[in-house]
Amino acid sequence: MSDSRAIDPSEQSLWRPLRLLQAALDADIARIHSGQRIDGLKPSFVMELLRLHACGPMTIAELAESVQRTHSALSQKVAAMREAGWVETVVGDDARTRKVTLTAKARRVVGRLAAEWRATEAALADLEAEIPYPLSRVVSDIEQALERKSFHDRVAERLAGAEDPG
Repeated sequence: MSDSRAIDPSEQSLWRPLRLLQAALDADIARIHSGQRIDGLKPSFVMELLRLHACGPMTIAELAESVQRTHSALSQKVAAMREAGWVETVVGDDARTRKVTLTAKARRVVGRLAAEWRATEAALADLEAEIPYPLSRVVSDIEQALERKSFHDRVAERLAGAEDPG
């Protein structure tokens, strides 16, 4: 009797450890927020909250550009941040535009978030000093390699030579 289960290619992953590492770091940052009694704040919201504090109200397009995200991704994030009570949207310079602004709840904690951001960056610098090949250097090296040949082209080349086991 043969085993008809398909082979799961996702069992092998070069990227999974990096994703899991980032999730673990985010969980530790969430623990910091919890310890500071900043409830309901996702670590992924912090950059946008700090940017809005520093720059003032922005349209979603302006905010997306400033944090290097797509309009679509930032629109979804703003909706989640609004639902959690961190931001609100107000009428912009004319009636056709809406601007994202901090709520009073966000303004009360943004100073602590800025301190946490600086502490996080310092802790990451300490961590990078402990390892022989810092992650920031890895990222820079990968970006340079992708300038020579895009990831799309690398995957497409592999797919062109692959057979579909169907």
